[in-house]
Order: sequence, then structure tokens, then C-alpha cells
Amino acid sequence: MKAANDPSSGLRAVIFDLDGTLIDSIPLVLRAFLHALEPFRPELTEADVFMLLGGPPERTMIELVGNDEARVGEALRRLETFGFANAHLVQPFDGMRDMLVTLRARGLKLGLWTGRDRTTTEAIFRTHDLAAFFDAVVCGDDLPTHKPHPGGLREIFRRLSVSAKEAFLVGDADADVLGGSEAGVHTLLVRHAREPDMAIVAKAWGVVDTPAEAYRIVVDRLAHGVSLVGPD
Repeated sequence: MKAANDPSSGLRAVIFDLDGTLIDSIPLVLRAFLHALEPFRPELTEADVFMLLGGPPERTMIELVGNDEARVGEALRRLETFGFANAHLVQPFDGMRDMLVTLRARGLKLGLWTGRDRTTTEAIFRTHDLAAFFDAVVCGDDLPTHKPHPGGLREIFRRLSVSAKEAFLVGDADADVLGGSEAGVHTLLVRHAREPDMAIVAKAWGVVDTPAEAYRIVVDRLAHGVSLVGPD
């Protein structure tokens, strides 16, 4: 008998964040932001920047350098130049493609909810041949709302014709958990090497250390319909 908060009960869709969840880009993203901000905020650390990731780069830059058109424009130019020069460093996490193939073979619908802009998202999709896996993609510049606002998630639910209770979300940022909680969807947080705030942990269905652990849960437990109350 399945528990009431068992997300494998009636699971029809899995929704993923992109950066830090499916592709190993966070180190490059943070380096790119620090490079972009060096003339304006040289005292910032990677941890400072990470806490603001989740929406479009322009919004993050405004928060970090102020609503000054010239400063934001120059920071975004530096960000784009650094990112494109080092794009070859962005690679899928081990096991990502096999997981997506398995989920599709089991008939699950797949969605992507990313704060990354659509242009660079589509470039990553082309490079790694990912577009065919996803039935719905919402990027950071598609809607007027951004993570952690749940608007993007709700749009994915609409496109997939599923309810929040029929979906499961995997992400690596606090914004994913906050958006998932607000939308009413079970959310698995990949924490990498950081210690998330306990208030975030309390809103997550579960927390794991690595994307590989998240993939195992999604494939071996959720997609098989294994009854569980929470991750081990």
C-alpha cells in the first residue's frame, strides 16, 4: 500500500532543472559571473552569486550591480563573452542520458524548468542532442515570472496535461524547492557540496548529495512505482 506522500503514486511526469541537475555547468556559471562582476563587485564570492541564481542573468545582474543600464549591460556582455569562450566545459552529468532514455521508455512525460535563457538552453540542447527528450521546456526569459515563482512550473503542468500531484521535480537550487513547494509538487534537492538552510530542507521531499543519487531515485524507485515515504 502506498503512503499518501509517496510521489510514485500516479506519477506521470518528471520535471528537471538544467544547470547543476542535468548538466555540470555551475562551476563555469559562477566563474562567468565573477568575471562579469569583477569591475563592479570584486569582493563577491561564488557563494554570494549562487544564492541569486535561478532567474534570467539580467535580473541577477541588477540585484548585484544596481539598476544602472550601462553597468548591467557591460556585466552581461562580459558574462556572455566568458560563457561562449568556455562553453566546451559544460557537459552532462554521468548517467543523465541513460536516465532520460529509461524514463521515456517507461512512458513518463518530461519537462525542463530552467532559469537559463532560451538561446543558450537551445544551444546546450543542440550540442548534447537533448531536445527530443522533453515534452515541455520553460526558460528564464519565457515568462514575466521567474524562479522561485511557481508560474513556470504551472505552465509546464499545463503543457504536459498533468497535475502537481502527478509530477515530480528535481533541482539543485533553493529556488527549485521554493517554487516546487508553492506549486504543490514533490521536489528532490541535489545539494552538491553545500549545506542548504533547514527551512529549505523542510520544504523538500528529500535531499541528496549528487545528481547520480537523484537519477537512481527517479529511475529505480519512482519510475518503478516503489512505495516510499521519503528517500533513504
